[in-house]
Amino acid sequence: MSQQKVYLKPNVQAEPLFNQWYAWPYLIAPATASMYMTNSYFKIMESFVAAPQFHVSALQNPKMKGGPFINYDASKVDEIKALLEKTKAEQEELIELAEGLKKLHLLLMEEAKGYSMEPLYERVPEVLKGYVELSYDLNNLPSARLIEGLLYKSKYYKTSSQSLSLSLVEKDDRPFIFSTPRLEDEQSLPLDVHFRHEGLDELFEMKQTPKPLGAIEEILNIKNGHRGSLWRSFFTEDAPAPLKKYTEEPVRVRYFGHACILIESKDVSILCDPLISYKYEGGIDRYTYSDLPEVIDYLLITHQHHDHFMLETLLQLRHKTKTAIVPKNNGGELADPSMKLLLQNIGFRQVIEIEEMETIEVEGGSITGLPFLGEHADIKIRSKTAYAIDLQDKAIVVGADSTNCEYRLYDNIKGALGKVDLVFLGVQCDGAPLSWAYGGLLIKPLARKMDQSRKSSGSDYEKGLALIESLQPQEVYVYAMGYEPWLSYLMHFENYEQSRSFAEANKLVSECQSRGIISERLYGQRELYLTP
Repeated sequence: MSQQKVYLKPNVQAEPLFNQWYAWPYLIAPATASMYMTNSYFKIMESFVAAPQFHVSALQNPKMKGGPFINYDASKVDEIKALLEKTKAEQEELIELAEGLKKLHLLLMEEAKGYSMEPLYERVPEVLKGYVELSYDLNNLPSARLIEGLLYKSKYYKTSSQSLSLSLVEKDDRPFIFSTPRLEDEQSLPLDVHFRHEGLDELFEMKQTPKPLGAIEEILNIKNGHRGSLWRSFFTEDAPAPLKKYTEEPVRVRYFGHACILIESKDVSILCDPLISYKYEGGIDRYTYSDLPEVIDYLLITHQHHDHFMLETLLQLRHKTKTAIVPKNNGGELADPSMKLLLQNIGFRQVIEIEEMETIEVEGGSITGLPFLGEHADIKIRSKTAYAIDLQDKAIVVGADSTNCEYRLYDNIKGALGKVDLVFLGVQCDGAPLSWAYGGLLIKPLARKMDQSRKSSGSDYEKGLALIESLQPQEVYVYAMGYEPWLSYLMHFENYEQSRSFAEANKLVSECQSRGIISERLYGQRELYLTP
């Protein structure tokens, strides 16, 4: 065993995979994973195997980059076909679970007419018996509550489907990851470890703490063989700059790109919606993992869209996170899996759910959950919250993608909060239709006009301005627009400077400035100080 102590290079990319597809929250929770595998990913692979040139041609149009098209040429047909057959053979339980969820939904729609549910338990599909509770709301509309905690303990949650792919990233232009499975290549090294594996903490600690290479190989069961040189290329003897604890009096706020905000006082560090760039030469200025504190006291997540609940980043921060705070869950809705259970099952030890207007005391201040309306295409999603962070008598509202579709809400919030100093608000007002994010969960097809009318959009100029008029902050920052170049693998905006969202964001900033409010549309990186 090599006793040579080395560091993990700052540009080692660690992609989490589920059955070789890039993993996001809905591929972790068993019920949603079953639906997306059968309703989305199988169909994409089958389409590619049947007509690979259709996918190739589609992706020649940049506007199709975010569509259901595999980004390989026809030479990969046999590999995609083999992956499809392998996944179907290994995931029989998930296929059965998805079929059971569809049958249960149809059963309730056809048979639950307001009479007692008890006789229907006998007709629940076998795969779901003991995993659901049937009920009505007060308008006699039926529903089934999934008992998620049990599903994570069942055969339907297979950690053997999880893995990581390591590679070196040296530029911003990563391929779009949601429509193409990861096939083995010479530049990436698959790690056959599940997301909860404690060895991942040991690995990612090596970005700052050197360890013997042989020790981490043993922990992760690395077999060198012909890939040994690639594995060793991920490490260096060069020590990084040491992480420094922030010790000054003003509250420091750092924008890491998109919706990722680090708020620090001399007493506490709070990281919101972590999505962080790797460190490499070139590109625009940005903060990276190297600019984070040694310890994250509180990690806040606003909702579980892939650009806010980012598994690739979360797994790399787990070892330094004391407490994660997530929105209170609905309780068993298919489209709204528990974020607390999800984080716990990927290895986070201290996870707290927060209610709307509930306050958690922290050293030198508090964190309060705020109502978060809209942005989910009118799907019944409870797992979403904005946050009011009060440190050293400075109140910061982290609004994420809140849609101000009910203006009176923020009047009420202002009455409860009192003074607000600074607001972060997303103004990505032209979001994707319902089917883009939630199509894999739909039991029945949605009419196109309905689909197009229900978008995952944030506030526009008018709604954002009304929110600002209610909260009356001294500073307003538009963020979470998705325009940073290192985000191209998650979101694709062709000519975003000509988009409606870009125009609305700039209009809101200009209007705030004309009213004497400090305002800016954030891009790349930014550092702010709030003096007590």
